[in-house]
Amino acid sequence: MNFIVSSSYLLKQLQVLGSVINSNNTLPILDNFLFELDNNQLHVSASDLETTMSASLEIESNSTGSVAIPAKLLLDILKTFPEQPLTFTVEENNTVEISSNSGKYAIAYAAGEEFPKAVVLEDPSTTLVPAEVLATAIGKTIFATGNDDLRPVMSGVFFQFSTEGLIFVATDAHKLVKYARTDVKASQSAEFIMPKKPLNILKGILATSDAEVKVEYNDSNATYSFENYILTCRLIDGKYPNYEAVIPKENPNKLILSRVTFLNSVRRVAIFANKTTHQIRLKIAGTELNISAEDIDYSNKADERLTCDYHGDDLQIGFNSRFLTEMLNNLTSDEIQLEMSLPNRAGILTPIDGLDEGETVTMLVMPVMLNN
Repeated sequence: MNFIVSSSYLLKQLQVLGSVINSNNTLPILDNFLFELDNNQLHVSASDLETTMSASLEIESNSTGSVAIPAKLLLDILKTFPEQPLTFTVEENNTVEISSNSGKYAIAYAAGEEFPKAVVLEDPSTTLVPAEVLATAIGKTIFATGNDDLRPVMSGVFFQFSTEGLIFVATDAHKLVKYARTDVKASQSAEFIMPKKPLNILKGILATSDAEVKVEYNDSNATYSFENYILTCRLIDGKYPNYEAVIPKENPNKLILSRVTFLNSVRRVAIFANKTTHQIRLKIAGTELNISAEDIDYSNKADERLTCDYHGDDLQIGFNSRFLTEMLNNLTSDEIQLEMSLPNRAGILTPIDGLDEGETVTMLVMPVMLNN
């Protein structure tokens, strides 16, 4: 089998697929790309058993066959070529010969049959989601996922599809993000938990795409098809915690202020906070917000005053500055609202502007106990 392909075009596609491959695979065959040739269509796949991704490439050929080519070696050589056509020829002596304008390079290959087959979903449900919506949903939620091996359900993003809209939720028990769209709907209700790795891969590609993503899913797997890519992954098994129960409904104290001003102030004050608790104190009275932190061990302290728009009772509440910073960084609005009820109840952070029609973002941050 042999084919001709543009070097930069092949490199661009393989770099996307390469993000699937683990650095320490249990099966040596997973260190390879699977090339499946069907005349002028080339399908290239990469897998780590949990996640499999493939791309369809337009090439020049009139042969068929499949081989597995070492991924790292192939990427390393492709990165060095200027744009030019490359000819791949599979030789009898178990090597693939690559011919460029300047030379020939031989790489040993494995039989394509050894490569694990991608899962084919039995009787899946299907939802179409614009790439931009899915990329935003992943970007807004993935930072709030947990890393606790004992609670694997919280290490992924919860997808809740219904005829009323789409909801994406992530939490690590300290912070929670709920991203909802009412302008995109599913034909039937479904819930599943997506692992982080395939979401990060999708986020990277979808950010620059304006395609429609076809999401197919059943109880154990999900497939995302768009442009010339197909990504299939195993879902996280288990029941997601009832996130609605932890969102406080009655929040009489409402604080409105500039996101960037608040973020910069929290960043500065946090430098003086205790290095293990990262605790900062918000003291709100009238139109004044006082942000302070103290590290008693080193006698470091900081105190800043901001003017704000506040409705509610005078309040002192403590937060972990890292969680607040992450959330404020993740929002793009000019102004934000922080709703609170009591010093021991979660605060709710929402953007006031900069949202599309039918788009809502709700961020929840747990307080830390203040030691007076």
